[in-house]
Amino acid sequence: MKIAVLALDGVFDSGISAVLDVLHTANALRGQVPGAVPPAFDIRTVGVRRDVRSGLGHRIRTEPAATAEDAGLLVLPALAERRPDALVEAVASTGHRTARTVLAQARERGTPLASSCTGTFLLAESGVLDGLRATTSWWLAPVFRDRYRRVSVDETRMVTTSDGVTTAGAAFSHIDLALAIVGMRSQSLADLVRHYLVVDDRASQAAYTIPSALARQDPLVAAFEEWVRARIAEPLSVAEAARALGVSERTLQRTVARTLGRTPIGLVQDLRVEQAEHLLRTTPLPLAAVARRVGYENAGPLRALLRRRLGTSPRAIRP
Repeated sequence: MKIAVLALDGVFDSGISAVLDVLHTANALRGQVPGAVPPAFDIRTVGVRRDVRSGLGHRIRTEPAATAEDAGLLVLPALAERRPDALVEAVASTGHRTARTVLAQARERGTPLASSCTGTFLLAESGVLDGLRATTSWWLAPVFRDRYRRVSVDETRMVTTSDGVTTAGAAFSHIDLALAIVGMRSQSLADLVRHYLVVDDRASQAAYTIPSALARQDPLVAAFEEWVRARIAEPLSVAEAARALGVSERTLQRTVARTLGRTPIGLVQDLRVEQAEHLLRTTPLPLAAVARRVGYENAGPLRALLRRRLGTSPRAIRP
């Protein structure tokens, strides 16, 4: 299988390195897989320019992007831009017009595509994610959701595939993306690489999400978040919150959904999980007491919520 890794000016250094390291490690270890040896990956680094400068200024030599036309997969690592406004400006700029064309043409040919973190913005700007499910960096999801309304984004996912396009979450999910690519060829080989590189199996970004960082994307959502935090131990009503904030309940519901892709109750649960996790890590309080401090009468609902949101138990959270 020929894999073309598209390196652009300003590419995220760790992102492209992680993808290449995982794929080359898979080639080195494939002889250790029991049974039939998986075929090697033919890995090429391609670009729209012969010489590319990474985000940290390192020089990367590339093959012409045209050589990727027969690739079985085109991988786009992230761009090293963390500021949302600057990222949107960059992916829409004339400087990346050729890259957008390369991605759109690859999609038209039926070439599978993959990207992670900020690279998903360039995929979306190229139109290849229209009508598909995708994930992206959890902290950029509100901006992504607002700009690319034809894409169904779920920032809780670490990796997701929709109609031949695979996307992954924040910066170091490039590793998860590359392991998913290896797993498409051989799950046994992907598991072997995971063990050699000491990479945990991480299906979700939810455990890493900071609700307040997401809420800051909209003034009303930020105000609602502050209102909830001040009453986190109390029974909460969305209608009461809306009255306190001077808006209708429908306006609050719609604004939270547009910004965060969830309901106000979903945000309340996020904040309760965050506070409960903090208390479990930093205090000796029994679970029942922690539950009362985050608005639950007993430990059962909190235990179920932690399992659902974080995929773990209160005991496993304790240091």
